[in-house]
Amino acid sequence: MNQDQTINYIEIPVKDIAATKAFFGKVFGWQFEDYGPEYSCFTNAGIAGGFYLSDKGFDIASGAPLIVIYAKALEVCLTSVADAGALITQEIFSFPGGRRFHFKDPNGNEFAVWSE
Repeated sequence: MNQDQTINYIEIPVKDIAATKAFFGKVFGWQFEDYGPEYSCFTNAGIAGGFYLSDKGFDIASGAPLIVIYAKALEVCLTSVADAGALITQEIFSFPGGRRFHFKDPNGNEFAVWSE
C-alpha cells in the first residue's frame, strides 16, 4: 500500500541493464519487469524502483546518496557480492548501530550492505 508523504520509488542510472539485473537478481534475489530496452523495474528489494540506461553513475565521493541494503548474514553477503563480480570498496567495518561494507556494482555505482 502506498503511504502518504513517504519515499515510494527510486530510479538508478546504469550503463548495462542486463548485467545489472543479473547481478542484483543473483546476489539479492530481486525481480524485474522490463519496460523497453532502456528501463527495468525492480521489485522484492524493500522499495520499488527501476534501472534506467545512462552513461552516468554515482558514488559517495561525488556526494551522491548512499543506497544501503540490509543483510542478516553480512559475511555471507560480502562473499556473494564479490563472487558476482562487484568491487569491494570498503571491507566490513563497525559503525554505531551495526556493521557494513561498501561495493561498486557492475556499473561502478556504490552501494552498502549493513547488519546489526
